[in-house]
Amino acid sequence: MRIGHGYDVHRLVPGRKLILGGVEIPFERGLDGHSDADVLTHALMDALLGAACLGDIGLLFPDNDPQYKGISSLLLLEEVVRRVHAAGFAVGNADITVLCQRPKLRPHIPAMQERLRALLGTETVNVKATTEEGLGFTGSGEGIACHAVCLLEERA
Repeated sequence: MRIGHGYDVHRLVPGRKLILGGVEIPFERGLDGHSDADVLTHALMDALLGAACLGDIGLLFPDNDPQYKGISSLLLLEEVVRRVHAAGFAVGNADITVLCQRPKLRPHIPAMQERLRALLGTETVNVKATTEEGLGFTGSGEGIACHAVCLLEERA
């Protein structure tokens, strides 16, 4: 078994869609980044890559490569899962925590989990959201951060 941890953060800006876990969340601002800036999926990909010792998303999908401009992070996650499988592993579980003052994410979590479960090939994907009680850049609404941990198991 292998354990991986991922962390990502993006600034909230006007004029962008807010995408988390592949789900569009209605909000007046979105996350700034080269791709769709899906902070949840980025943290998850880094956890998977770390557990498999395959580098990180910056190495695989550099933010100065035009082919990734505006790309759905779910497409990148598909490639990460393909590489994890090729390295001889299956995803055992993933546990994800989004740090976000607003918007409230609870109504959107089931859709996020459903999308991620399908892509990871496991039913054991858990997404949680928490505020930071107004503290720090996430608490002030400047950005959203995410932590993800995963367990990889050797494929039989």
